[in-house]
Amino acid sequence: MPGDTLILHLIRHAPTLANAQRRYPHPHEDAPLTPAGVELARRLDLPRPDLPRPDLPRRALAFTSPLGRARQTARLAGFPHAAPTPALAEADFGVMAGHTWTELEAAHGEAPRTWIDALSDPHSLHGPPGGETGHSFHARVQAWLDDLPAGEAVAFTHAGPLLAALRLTVGLSAAATPPGTVATLRRDGGHWWLTALRPPI
Repeated sequence: MPGDTLILHLIRHAPTLANAQRRYPHPHEDAPLTPAGVELARRLDLPRPDLPRPDLPRRALAFTSPLGRARQTARLAGFPHAAPTPALAEADFGVMAGHTWTELEAAHGEAPRTWIDALSDPHSLHGPPGGETGHSFHARVQAWLDDLPAGEAVAFTHAGPLLAALRLTVGLSAAATPPGTVATLRRDGGHWWLTALRPPI
């Protein structure tokens, strides 16, 4: 029934310099968008926050990671009042933060692959040293998903939480989600469907 339906649009923030360098971010890193990222954010095709949909009971709710790059994307996309939501922050990568994959392999050999695999597993009690475990990371995303009311919601986040949400809702284990990707999910009667996965334009 329409009254029980949730449409959720998950947006990975627009590009930053750290994205181009492929560096894992620090937990509270507030890297600004690049000029190309600013333009991409302005082009995002999302539901208008001031217009209700006739098939859904209320206007779109808007959420954002508290980190600057997500808040900047939300503002440029037309959602300046998106609510900062800690559950949407990027994973804490611990000792991996600030380094590229090449640097990590040079310093730690095969261990970084083990750390990332653990962080990507909702049941794992392991993860990058000094960072989140797979279980704790997915648990915070799951708690946020569970609290979403019926209607329509727009959420500006990062690659990690976006992929975690796809694992938790539709069992998608991996997907290409470059900066600016929009994933649209639909929840009806407790069941989730992925209705769109749009790369940046």
